[in-house]
Amino acid sequence: MREPVLTWCVPLELLCSHPLPVSAFLKTQVKLYTYRACAGKDEMGKMVSVINTVDTSHEDMIHDAQMDYYGTRLATCSSDRSVKIFDVRNGGQILIADLRGHEGPVWQVAWAHPMYGNILASCSYDRKVIIWREENGTWEKSHEHAGHDSSVNSVCWAPHDYGLILACGSSDGAISLLMYTGEGQWEVKKINNAHTIGCNAVSWAPAVVPGSLIDQPSGQKPNYIKRFASGGCDNLIKLWKEEEDGQWKEEQKLEAHSDWVRDVAWAPSIGLPTSTIASCSQDGRVFIWTCDDASGNTWSPKLLHKFNDVVWHVSWSITANILAVSGGDNKVTLWKESVDGQWVCISDVNKGQGSVSASVTEGQQNEQ
Repeated sequence: MREPVLTWCVPLELLCSHPLPVSAFLKTQVKLYTYRACAGKDEMGKMVSVINTVDTSHEDMIHDAQMDYYGTRLATCSSDRSVKIFDVRNGGQILIADLRGHEGPVWQVAWAHPMYGNILASCSYDRKVIIWREENGTWEKSHEHAGHDSSVNSVCWAPHDYGLILACGSSDGAISLLMYTGEGQWEVKKINNAHTIGCNAVSWAPAVVPGSLIDQPSGQKPNYIKRFASGGCDNLIKLWKEEEDGQWKEEQKLEAHSDWVRDVAWAPSIGLPTSTIASCSQDGRVFIWTCDDASGNTWSPKLLHKFNDVVWHVSWSITANILAVSGGDNKVTLWKESVDGQWVCISDVNKGQGSVSASVTEGQQNEQ
């Protein structure tokens, strides 16, 4: 049983407010929400509101819903083996494409940066990753990767600064990296035995050197180092770094969860000294990992909250100041760090109901 995901975007018409969370529900609907900060306690219930409900006409459970870079297109995927793309501008829902190519439930979709064109990746229980591309208004299969021995559970595009690179995590325990080399060709690198039993999630570090906002000399080109995080059935979060020879090496192993890690999310950055990662698990806990060390060697976990059910997904807002959490309690909650360093729940949405409530609850619990 896989729960739906929550993600963020910035629609063109809502640039004056906070990013837009998207929540895909157990059936065939996707609800679009807008969040805005409210000053008084009387306004707390108005922080989150539904602005659109998309009836996807999927024939089975939706597993993922992702907005594109501009917030005008919505991609969904389902156990009915299909991927669908909708135009959702101005509160509408126009089906642009119904993509068929997978032979099993499709777990996740991911949009590439638009500088490379309109490109969407999808992964499935059928052990395949498919990269779709729009050419002259028509969506077609551009590439198919069938290099895994079990379900591919997660796909994530690298920051566009690195080129067109896709990380793929699989139940066979391996992580594949697909790199576009031009003229329709893709190079594959594989990290075998990345996680015992299986890999559930992958998330790239931002292409920003920690502390560069303060320390980077003007005009000097930053020294980018490719990194990503992964979470697996071994209860671990692992951090991976590309070496100078192009090979990938395990850099850190983060241990705090007592059950399968279901999702990891590396927070966006503008170059502040602190790096941040969120993780969630079958154990019901969400941790915020921070690293103030320029070398990236020392990570400290802080318990955001202990939920009463499995937590499936975590997702940062584009400004990295709000974390969305989606779990088996049938709610999406939004969390924000207070001035004293405590994480507070600023809003929760009952999935499928459209109802919204808000509370200010200490995120740092002693429920370990």
